Amino acid sequence: MGIDRIEGHPVFRRLAFERRCLGLALAAAMSAAYFGYILTVAFRPALLGTPVRDGSVITWGIVAGAGLLSFGFVLTALYVLVANTRLDALSRRLREDLR
Repeated sequence: MGIDRIEGHPVFRRLAFERRCLGLALAAAMSAAYFGYILTVAFRPALLGTPVRDGSVITWGIVAGAGLLSFGFVLTALYVLVANTRLDALSRRLREDLR
């Protein structure tokens, strides 16, 4: 089975396109969230140092950092969900077509 046969297959091209789009979209979302946090640290540090409520030792910076970490887990779960449904189905279809 030649690599040209695989690369030229429409299902393979669709699979590669969907994986690339998904990866780029999730990377862009994580990058935007991360750089938003970093820009806030750089230009509005007092905002992140503000307590969540009067007398609290927890600041908005801690909440934003935990939210950023959680966002990464959510994006990972989203990738796994799409990969296990849509991308795996395309992979199975490609293997069947190439037999």
